[in-house]
Amino acid sequence: MTGPHPRYRRTLAIPLGMAIATAMAFLPGATASATGLPRTGAVSDVLAAAGTDGTALSYVVNVRPGHGPSAQVKKAVAKAGGTIVTSYDEIGVIVVHSSNPDFAKTIRKVRGVESAGNTRNAPLPAQSTTDEGTPKALSSAQMTAAQAAADAGQDPLESLQWDLPAIKADKAHEKSLGSSKVTVGVIDTGVDDTHPDLAPNFDRAASVNCVTGKPDTTDGAWRPSAAESPHGTHVAGEIAAAKNGVGMTGVAPGVKVAGIKVSTTDGYFYTEAVVCGFMWAATHGVDVTNNSYYTDPWYFNCTDDPDQKALVDAVTRASRYAEKRGVVNVAAAGNENYDLAADEITDPVSPNDGTPSDRVIDPSECFDIPTQLPGVVTVASTGAKGIKSSFSNHGLGVIDVAAPGGDSTAYQTPAPPATSGLILGTLPGGKWGYMAGTSMASPHAAAVAALIKSTHPYAPPALVKALLYAEADATPCTDPYDINGDGKVDAVCEGSKNRNGFYGWGTVDALDAVTK
Repeated sequence: MTGPHPRYRRTLAIPLGMAIATAMAFLPGATASATGLPRTGAVSDVLAAAGTDGTALSYVVNVRPGHGPSAQVKKAVAKAGGTIVTSYDEIGVIVVHSSNPDFAKTIRKVRGVESAGNTRNAPLPAQSTTDEGTPKALSSAQMTAAQAAADAGQDPLESLQWDLPAIKADKAHEKSLGSSKVTVGVIDTGVDDTHPDLAPNFDRAASVNCVTGKPDTTDGAWRPSAAESPHGTHVAGEIAAAKNGVGMTGVAPGVKVAGIKVSTTDGYFYTEAVVCGFMWAATHGVDVTNNSYYTDPWYFNCTDDPDQKALVDAVTRASRYAEKRGVVNVAAAGNENYDLAADEITDPVSPNDGTPSDRVIDPSECFDIPTQLPGVVTVASTGAKGIKSSFSNHGLGVIDVAAPGGDSTAYQTPAPPATSGLILGTLPGGKWGYMAGTSMASPHAAAVAALIKSTHPYAPPALVKALLYAEADATPCTDPYDINGDGKVDAVCEGSKNRNGFYGWGTVDALDAVTK
């Protein structure tokens, strides 16, 4: 399990020795390698401009959807020491800043307020944590070797992408690269759209900075700064890196990709930002969202806690609204090898911006959001041998599909010329490198959903999801699952070949997505 501040929610934390052994792994807390990128509308700048003091917290106040805050609620917010930042009237979610420690308790008593809670435990802006290590980008020598190994018609680095044939994406590309009329919104740490593999497919009009909970459309606001995580840029490349003879190839290299930045400079994904991200996607032509994170500060949000219940309510409303507006929402399952269908789970990291403790929770009442929300496609990770990654969460009835997310070569080694069991992606500053985690599995599924949408442009989200599940390759339980070969079972898979706790309905199939 990661420490009290897990920076990249759905990316595997690779130990240093393992990172070296697998060539180009990432370490937790990695910082971007790009320099000279424009400022990205950091949350501290916005809040300073708004006059927020050092003791303020952020809150969501949920009222009846379809209405803005009533005069009574507005008056009560002000009386309780709150300032309304923005209101999403369609879903009845109001974002408020307040220095009053009893604000949520007070406002929950107001008529018309259905739920309210603080979205964080640290004063605005979130407190910094210390990064560990830096990304391990491909060297010039490795790029040259990869290019020499590439087959005719492949992009220079495609020989390193074992994950493409694992879901038949290479065969799919012979039929279709996907439609430029389809956009995947990467709700994440930001996307460097200046990258040569991303620039051809970047959808500027659908990109935004949502960190404060209020959209910022300043040019470049969706980009990560040099000090921020490359996570979102990597995810974007997995989805839609152009097939342009430059570097790597995305699973859906003909679709558009948008950057919807929701994480603070310090790497936290707070509720108001996530709500903003879903609402932006719903109203700006996004067809699919990828969500490779959990909403801070709680890994699991328990509905018997009034603050946490308010966070579940707010994100549920936003994700459902997006789906009603035609968006398919895809999310990573998580990297703790948890059985999300178990009777209980011990959560040692929450709240990750305060003082965490070992909480024993019931995952049927305490939710990882947006991963466990209704309507969201939940994706588990597989490695180069096609079995559940050592770290991937699982659970019968929770996991919908599986997709390549990588694993240590000690457990699952790809066939040559691939040199790593991890997943190749784009990095800020025109670079490429490897990462692993359900963070990397989710964008593979999101990209396949985008290919389905390309094939069936008028299909509503329910049909796109049904096709995603029906076209997935049934993958039977790995039983016994002893990933490290020490004679001990490392996880138990329940269910049948056609639907089980490790792989859901099966491993996503890109070829079927463009031919059926």
